[in-house]
Amino acid sequence: MPRNRSSTGLLPLTPLGQLRAGRLPSRLTQLIVGLLIYGFSLSMMLQGALGVAPWDVLHQGIARNLHLSYGLVVIAVSFLVLGLWIPLRQWPGVGTIANAVLVGVSVDIGLALLPTPHLLAERIGFLVIGIVLNGFAGALYIGAQLGPGTRDGLMTGLVARTGLPVWVVRTGIEVLVVIGGFLLGGDLWIGTVAYAVCIGPLVQLFLPWVTVRLAVADPIDTPADTPQARPAGGDKTVCDRA
Repeated sequence: MPRNRSSTGLLPLTPLGQLRAGRLPSRLTQLIVGLLIYGFSLSMMLQGALGVAPWDVLHQGIARNLHLSYGLVVIAVSFLVLGLWIPLRQWPGVGTIANAVLVGVSVDIGLALLPTPHLLAERIGFLVIGIVLNGFAGALYIGAQLGPGTRDGLMTGLVARTGLPVWVVRTGIEVLVVIGGFLLGGDLWIGTVAYAVCIGPLVQLFLPWVTVRLAVADPIDTPADTPQARPAGGDKTVCDRA
């Protein structure tokens, strides 16, 4: 039977299947470009200082308390979250590992290069451009079909194991990280709300245009009735680092 494909062209591939599905050089290039833009977009929102994405409230709070670079905190949290995949029986793809490293590196580079805006109009511009770029970059790396980000994988793993709807699990996780980050001193403001409202539609808008179409007719390495073979939430696409 043909492998189920979402309306965006995404296939539910195992880590080995992701590497065997074809067009690997172009997909790896798209993955890397997407992750670098993703990190840069986060640095724009940080420099705008009008609030950041939910997970970044946590990263910001940790960075301020431990006096570490923002990118280093992003990398460390990514690998801590990856450890939570073990009891959920999730398997990372090459894109998962690349996500955990490259986004943090790109954030620090962006923070070093970008000026600090002072006028409110400039800060709003940084926020708006950052959110739009983030949505495009998220679609790029998801569309490469080389594995989810660590935080998205945590969500899909919990969905598969608990049977709860995607929106319940995602909302629950993000509420927890926002509260934790805010208590640690992270910025929770209008930018956080704007990101939460806009990022899903933006990724959904860009995804059909950038998803690499793969000619995979049969399931690869994973029986059709396993959690890994069933795309959580049907055609809904979620982006985290993502």
